[in-house]
Amino acid sequence: MAEVLLFHHALGLTEGVLAFADGIRQAGHTVHTPDLYDGHTFTTVDEGLAYARKVGVQERGVRAAADLPTGLVYGGFSLGVMAAQQLAQTRPGARGALFFHSCLPVEEFGDAWPADVPVQIHAKEADPFFVDDGDLEAAQALVASAPRAELFVYPGNEHLFLDSGLADFDAEATELVSRRVKDFLAAL
Repeated sequence: MAEVLLFHHALGLTEGVLAFADGIRQAGHTVHTPDLYDGHTFTTVDEGLAYARKVGVQERGVRAAADLPTGLVYGGFSLGVMAAQQLAQTRPGARGALFFHSCLPVEEFGDAWPADVPVQIHAKEADPFFVDDGDLEAAQALVASAPRAELFVYPGNEHLFLDSGLADFDAEATELVSRRVKDFLAAL
């Protein structure tokens, strides 16, 4: 079974993020969900991003891995992808990566994606954050350059569609993402 370090999105460690993590746990995997916001949650992305900048959320995410073993799968929702991608690319022993709603250019953290680290990227095809902010291009470039990278796009324009506590929640897409994630983890 896999051990996953899963980072929350800009709204904080919400019940919806915890529910998604619990679904992975039910498949027999260990999932760590550090609270990078010290219990704070937000109702708007702008509020959450302001808090993230204030506390240095990416650095907190990297520090969260320090006391955990190597050999982790690093995952993140939107803002949480920053720390997950940095760790997957730079921390020795990464077993895999799961990026939800976001992807950064590989060059942010090195010259290339590690060839032995599989990655899945999941997003909505018309999500303005994913499409307009360059994440789609970054994801396509990652898939083109890494032998074990997969990009899955789903119909719709919702951003945080995996969080069951938000208006953007898409139960049907979440079911498909969950199945793909569990298959990915089982194959490691």
